[in-house]
This record gives sequence, structure tokens and C-alpha cells, in this order.
Amino acid sequence: MFNVLKNKLNFYITFTVFLLAVIFPAQALFVSPPKEPLPLIHEIFPQATLVSEKQGDPLIWTIYKDENVIGYAFETNDIAKIPAYSGEPVNMLVAISPSGVYLGARVLEHHEPIILAGIPETKLHTFANQYENLKVSDRLKVGGNKQDGIIHIDGLSGATVTVMVMNVAITKAATKVARSLGIISKSDSIKQPMAVVLPDVFEKSSWQTLVGDGSIRRLYLDRKTVDEAFIGTEAEHIEEAKPEQKSDMFADIYFAQIDLPNVGRNLLGDSEYQWLINKLQPGEHAIALFGNGYSFKGSGYVRGGIFDRIQVLQNETAISFRDLDHNRLTDIYIEGAPHFKEMSLFTIRDHHEFNPGVTWQLEFLVRRQIGAIDSTFTSFKGSYDALDNYVYRPPYIAPEPELTLTQQVWQDKNLEVTILFILLAILLVVLFLQDIIVRHPTFMHNFRHAFLIVTVVFIGWSWGGQLSVVNVFTFLQAFMSDFSWDLFLLDPVIFILWGAAAVTMILWGRAVYCGWLCPFGALQELINVFARYIKIPQFELPWAVHERLWAIKYLILLGLFGLSMESLATAEQFAEIEPFKTTFLLKFDREWPFIIYAISLLVINVFNRKFFCRYLCPLGAALSTSNSIRLFSWLRRRPECGQPCKTCAKECEIQAINPDGVINMRECHYCLDCQVTYFNEEKCPPLKKLARKKNQFKENQIETINVG
Repeated sequence: MFNVLKNKLNFYITFTVFLLAVIFPAQALFVSPPKEPLPLIHEIFPQATLVSEKQGDPLIWTIYKDENVIGYAFETNDIAKIPAYSGEPVNMLVAISPSGVYLGARVLEHHEPIILAGIPETKLHTFANQYENLKVSDRLKVGGNKQDGIIHIDGLSGATVTVMVMNVAITKAATKVARSLGIISKSDSIKQPMAVVLPDVFEKSSWQTLVGDGSIRRLYLDRKTVDEAFIGTEAEHIEEAKPEQKSDMFADIYFAQIDLPNVGRNLLGDSEYQWLINKLQPGEHAIALFGNGYSFKGSGYVRGGIFDRIQVLQNETAISFRDLDHNRLTDIYIEGAPHFKEMSLFTIRDHHEFNPGVTWQLEFLVRRQIGAIDSTFTSFKGSYDALDNYVYRPPYIAPEPELTLTQQVWQDKNLEVTILFILLAILLVVLFLQDIIVRHPTFMHNFRHAFLIVTVVFIGWSWGGQLSVVNVFTFLQAFMSDFSWDLFLLDPVIFILWGAAAVTMILWGRAVYCGWLCPFGALQELINVFARYIKIPQFELPWAVHERLWAIKYLILLGLFGLSMESLATAEQFAEIEPFKTTFLLKFDREWPFIIYAISLLVINVFNRKFFCRYLCPLGAALSTSNSIRLFSWLRRRPECGQPCKTCAKECEIQAINPDGVINMRECHYCLDCQVTYFNEEKCPPLKKLARKKNQFKENQIETINVG
């Protein structure tokens, strides 16, 4: 038996060492470490004699040559933090001259799995290099050539969404900086308040009538127009039409805002229009596209869920559509409509704040391949204005002051914040009433399992609310330097979870977070619960081995802490020993060493509960250091616990109860199973013994005889 245990122990240790040896070297291959901005600033400004501290609002570096200002530099994440494909922003260093000319743009950090997994990262840097010598006042757009006062810069095949977000972040941040410095004038323009669609405007009309009065607009392209748009690009002569084909139709697209009653009811019929209106949520609108020739759908939405050939432009907002925003039209019922190869409905979601009373444009992207992977595209636009009798337009008003970035983020995350506070309130009620709730084992277990499922699905996968030891190092470094709450408030879910962790650590120790609110811990426990349910044999290490393996996570924590003192970026790379990013932020969409590592840690839970939490988790080690300051010790014990009774110690799936019956709160995850046993007269030996004594006493009682 001892040899079997020894062999299994050797397997676990060898397996762990192998994973550490594989994962850490893989960093050089697959992780894009954040770059320090100052060396890049000196690269852009080789003649600089002084670079100021980053300061002001917005945050900028001022670069001097002797006494003269020769430029400014800033990070886009400080000014325009816009999520990209991965849900995380691409942070860039941008430099401009005192006259408002871009002097350079460099990628500092990104988390784009599509770049890391299949597209050379050098292409991302090549894209950023295109901004050099352009002006902040220029209108810059990704794709095509210079026309209509807009400078079109080359895109990146396979990462269109990423580079579009990068362009918006660069131009938006540069504009704010230039305005704050007085390089370009501020545009305090008035704006049109949100218009209201009038619900009762309807008159039976034909296709020709709606096209004639502008209710339906047309974007017609012949092949000559398309060929001319590619002049001066690498695709100028690719797929070029012959002289006799120049007048041929390339694309013929009709478009309309179809939630306008006079448009929608005529096109769809009353029943289908009512279905559409019932489907739209408050603040949502819908447009219809009808097309022949070059497809406005393309195939990108099939691969990635994004329609990459069309978008709606309104003011400074670009609205793209995903597969969930799309419904295929099979027929229209209006008199005189031509035949169309493609007919679609697209929903404009409420977060875009689309205004039906303001002019919008349909942008149609035409792409040409210039290689096996690379392509270039140009775009064509058609404008749309709702007729005056279709909408009520309130009077124009002056714009309100913009919300800060932190305020915008919290406003956007309002639903997640509300639900998270409700979950935390429920958990606090359970903890305060634990002595009552644990007396109902079935309810207690079902509630705990349901809560863990919510933790995994919502806090983990949906909201990305997985705390990391890197957060601890970030907080410590910020606390020791120029501390600012803004850095932590930019992610409301993480901020609230850290607040909850801090409160519960003071009251009950680290156990509450690790046992209830950690998504990876919850996922491990659910896997083990299912494995036990289907009777898979469990393996537990001998106590002496188990107790010594606790030290591993503390050694990992010390190693990471030492690295963070030297370089937080390096510590973040080695913190990949936490499989959290792979599991919840990237949802296993990354390189195979990381996936194998995360899945292996999860598979171990089929046989051994919370292996990672018990022996490897540096975050758990960091949180457990708070155990000495906890105020309450509400986990009840009896004098018999540990000597002679060992029921709870044997039942504790993570072996957090010492052989002497003392609960080790540095290792406890507050599952409350021991408390269920503590109050259960059928399981707890001291209670069973007490119950037998009571029964014997009742049996030996002599009945009282009343003498009349």
C-alpha cells in the first residue's frame, strides 16, 4: 500500500515539475510582455535631453531638447481605453509634435489571441507605424486610399476588428491631448437630442413611392467606380474589369430604417412588422438591407460572428454587427419590389445610442486579395435621413460634460455591478445565519452548488471576475508609489471582488473568497462533486505529505513577489502558473501548453479535490497571510473533536482539519460541511452518544404513581 502511495506521489510531483518546466519557457513563444514606454520615447525622440514625468489631464509626457518642447507622448489606455477583440484594450504609446503631427505609434501591450495564435505580431507593429507624419486633425480610417478628405490606412487581414479599435483609440486619445494643449481647437458643438419614432405614421405605399421620397435609399456601384477606388493601392489591377465590363453592375444595395412604421409595415406586412417591434428592446432600432451583386454579408460573420463588409456610421460612432444582430428576410410584401439575392434585418443595440433623428451612413467595404492571406479594402457610403413626418426631433441642446473614463466604465457595467452586489448580500446572509442553515443539509448543499455554478458561469466566464496574485503585486506597487484609485476602479467587477475579499478576510479569513467567490476554485469543486456523484474513486495524500506540500504555494508566492519587485511585467509572465487567464479571460483560446496545463489541473480534480488550490495557488497563499487578523471564529468544535472523534477530519475533502481536530483556517475554504456534521445527530458521534444517554435515562425513569 505504501509503495502505491509513493508511486502516486512521485507522479504528482513529476507532473507538476514538468508543467512548470513547459509553461515558463513557453512564455517567450506565446506571451506578449508589456513594453516600457520610456525607451520607446527615446527611440522616437533620439535628440531629447529631458522627458518629464507623466502628468496632467490627460496624462502626457512632455519631451524637451534643452529648453525647447519638441513633442508629447501618451498611452492610449490612459485616455481612450477601448476593448478590442479579446475584450482587453491594445495599449499604445503615441507621440505627436507641438504642431500636431504624429511622430510615431508603438504597441506597448495587447492580449489579442488572434494575433498571438496565428498572425505574426510584427504585422501589428507595422500597422502602428503608418501613423508617422500624419496629422492629428486628419480624418483617419482603416482601409483603402486617400479620398473625400479621409486618409485610409492599410488594415490587417484577419484582424480587422483589432486594428479598427486601435485606430479609434489612437485618434480619440490624440484628439483629446491636442485639444488640451491647444494644438487644435475644442469643438463644443451642439447636438441633436434623442429623437422619437412616431408610431402612428402609416400610408399604404409601393416600392417606387418609398424609394422616391427617400424612405428607402440606394447605393449602386458599377465596376468602373470600384476599380477607380483601388487606384494607388496594391490591389489596383487585381480583379480589374475589362473596358467592356466597366459599366456592369458590381453591387446594388437598398437600405432603410425598418422600425419606422411607414417603412416597416409596407415592406414586411403588419404581422411581421409587429414581430419586429416586439423583438426590439427599448433603445434598439433595426435597418433592412436588400442586395444584388457583391455580397454585403460576406463570410466573416460565419467564422467570427462579425459582418466585416458593412457598418453604420453616425457622428463619431461606428456600429458593427455580429451574427446575433442578424435576421434573414425570406420575403417582402410591398408592391413593385425587385428581386434580391440577399435580404437581411440588422438590429442596432441600445448601447450604440443610435439616434433615429440624426443622419446616418451605411458604409460598404469592398475587399480585394493581394496574397494568400493579405488583402486590402476600400469603402463606399450611402446616407440616410428619416423623413420629418416619421420622427419627432427635440430642439438642439448644448452637449453635457463628458463622463470620466471611470464613470463611463461603471455606467457600462451597471447590470453586472448590481447582480454582483446581490450575490454578495446573499452570501453574507448565509454566513451570518450559518448555524441555522447548516441544520438543513439538503438545502445547504444544493444552495452551495448553485452558488458555485453562478460563480463559474457569471463571475468567471461572463464577467472575467477572476482575481489574480498579479492584482496583489499591482496594488502593493501602486501603494508604495503614486497611488491612485482610478487604476483599480477601471474594472468594477474586479474592484468589488477585491473589496469583498478584503472585508471577508478581516471577518472570517481568506476562506470565504477561496471557497465561494473564486471561479477557478468553484470550477474545481464542481468537477470533484460530479466525480464523487458518479462514484469515481478518490485519492488523498497521506497527512504528512499533504501537510508539507502546503509549502509549495508559499514558495511560489515568494518567488513571484521577488520578481515583481524587479519587474511587474516579468512577474505577470511567471504568474501564468495561475491558469486563470487561460480558463476565464481567454476561455481556452490560446496556445496548447497553456491549455494542457489548465485542463490537467482541472482533470486532477476528478480524483482529488482542489489540488491547485491546496498546493500551488499563490493567490490563496497571499490571502491566507490575513488569517492572524480575522475577527471571528464561527466554525464550532467540541472537546471530543480530534480526540477521540475524527469524523469531520475524515470528511473534509481538502484536508483542512488537523488530526487533533483543529481547523487550519489558512487552508479552510469555508464549505461548512464540518458544521453540517457538527449539528447532525445521526452523523456526529458526540451527539449520537448524548442521544443514547438521553434515551437510556428516559427508559430507566420510574413512572410517578398518584395516590388518591
